[in-house]
Amino acid sequence: MQLIGVNRSPFTRRVAITLRIYGIDFEQRSLSGFGDREKVRIANPLGRIPALVLDDGETLVDSGAIIDHLDEVYGRQRALTPLAGSDRRAVLKVSAIMMGACDKGLQAAYERNHHPPEKLYQPWIDDCMAQVTNALVAIDKMIQPGTSYLLFERITQADVAAFVGEWLARGIGIDTETRTPQLHNLAKRLAETPPFALTEP
Repeated sequence: MQLIGVNRSPFTRRVAITLRIYGIDFEQRSLSGFGDREKVRIANPLGRIPALVLDDGETLVDSGAIIDHLDEVYGRQRALTPLAGSDRRAVLKVSAIMMGACDKGLQAAYERNHHPPEKLYQPWIDDCMAQVTNALVAIDKMIQPGTSYLLFERITQADVAAFVGEWLARGIGIDTETRTPQLHNLAKRLAETPPFALTEP
């Protein structure tokens, strides 16, 4: 199995963490959606990361679709996303909020880093950053102080998404230690465990 993408991408890192939690052997090709676009397009016509090449040669794209496959094949009764019901909806909601925050954070970073200074549109950056902050604050309110995990007293995809969302937020200049202390502390605890530590870019 081969994971295509760099762990600087929260979407790729989310998949890499999931693979490690499930104990799946994989090789990672650290290709960037920017610097290696043509090589990435071989796996994904959009030129976006991540992509996951399965052992039989089939290629999956989009982190959500990849994780759905991993849950189905490797998760079984320990799936990081519960199979059905209110528990499943709770995990999917947190994951959607946090991965949406990642998307907005990357849009703000792209605007700042890839546009000439005279073409920057600050109101768009401000709006994206506000959306990221609001998402983090909403998740922070869900976390009980001192708990090891966000939901159900076990690791779920909600924790993985919350972790990469908090990590990206710090990378784009949000002070999560002050603004979202429960989320910051949860991410700090997770960062000390192997699946998260071993995916550090």
